[in-house]
Amino acid sequence: MNPPASPAASVLIVGGGLVGASLAIALDAAGVAATLVEAAVPRIDAQPSYDERNLALARATVNGLSAIGVWPYAAAQATPVRHIHVSRAGEFGSARIDAAKHGVDALGWTLPARELGAALLRRLDACNRLTRLAPAKLESVEAQADGWRARIRTADGERMIDAALLVGADGTESFVRAQLGIEADRLDYRQTLFVATVTPERTHANRAYERFSDQGPVALLPLTQGHCGLVLTVPAEQVDEVAAMDDDDFVALAQLRFGWRLGRLRRPGKRHPYAIHRVAARRLTGPRAVLVGNAAQTVHPIGAQGFNLGLRDALTLAELVAAADDPGAPDLLERYAARRAPDREGTMAMSHGLVRLACLEQPTLAPLRSLALLANDRFAPLQDRLARHGMGFRGEPPRAVLERLP
Repeated sequence: MNPPASPAASVLIVGGGLVGASLAIALDAAGVAATLVEAAVPRIDAQPSYDERNLALARATVNGLSAIGVWPYAAAQATPVRHIHVSRAGEFGSARIDAAKHGVDALGWTLPARELGAALLRRLDACNRLTRLAPAKLESVEAQADGWRARIRTADGERMIDAALLVGADGTESFVRAQLGIEADRLDYRQTLFVATVTPERTHANRAYERFSDQGPVALLPLTQGHCGLVLTVPAEQVDEVAAMDDDDFVALAQLRFGWRLGRLRRPGKRHPYAIHRVAARRLTGPRAVLVGNAAQTVHPIGAQGFNLGLRDALTLAELVAAADDPGAPDLLERYAARRAPDREGTMAMSHGLVRLACLEQPTLAPLRSLALLANDRFAPLQDRLARHGMGFRGEPPRAVLERLP
């Protein structure tokens, strides 16, 4: 016998990671009743996405987090990025972007994922229209005439929840996406990135570096207290070797790949590996259902666009739902997919194109790559466009990200 259905939720969000939690908060702030289902208990050490990565948050992202009341809980741990320096090992030319030249105080901010997770949990605690089920697991969904009926297993037993809109925010291997029958295109880059914290000999001066090579990109992100977040990409066949290195050998490899712009790198923190895949859903929507964040697209971390793109998914959806009588109406979902298409497709093409072009071992490409970097550095309209996209302003962004920081 099925358990009775709970009172209908306007929106059922499956997945309480960085994007799912942000969507839940945005809907609550807009006065929309929602239920959030999360497999992990609501603790900072239990949520897999609140991990050791150092996130590069675009300016638009911080505007959006500020608009929904999350940023005040995180700002003290964030570091402004005022300069970006992009280069390729063994080739001339570089691209430099300075915030002041583009009329802003920062292009973005860096923040450890665990600190953003902690801020989201604190903001979730302040929500008053949101129902949170955690730990809980979505067992199945069944289409209804006006929405979905979800079977959810909780610590207190099974529950049935009816919702007008089902949202899959449940990550790269999305259960919701599978239940909707939405196929995804997959690509294994055969790369793994190692993240760690290092201390450079020279001050980072709020500058973020990205350096390309045949082995993959390496980045240094400015952090608080003079530290830098290191992102070192290695080919799949070298993963075990790099994982087994002691700290001295690991730093020596990072130094070889990055260079000496900040002097000697020292005192590496614990390193964490992440295999890199590209997964793109062939559709963003189904009948009274939508995918956001990594469930919709998981991109190569080059350019640090994953969470930034996912947050714009969440805030766009929240904006449309807040203005609608029926959150699952077909025309609403059509507008959502249309609004997200330019940003989604452009960002995915950029990240994939960069890793293929900038990291290919093809000597004939070297002069073209160098000229492209020089052109970006010296041709103002091109740099303006790149800076605007890098700050998260592409296509028709959600209104929340256009708000100025106080």
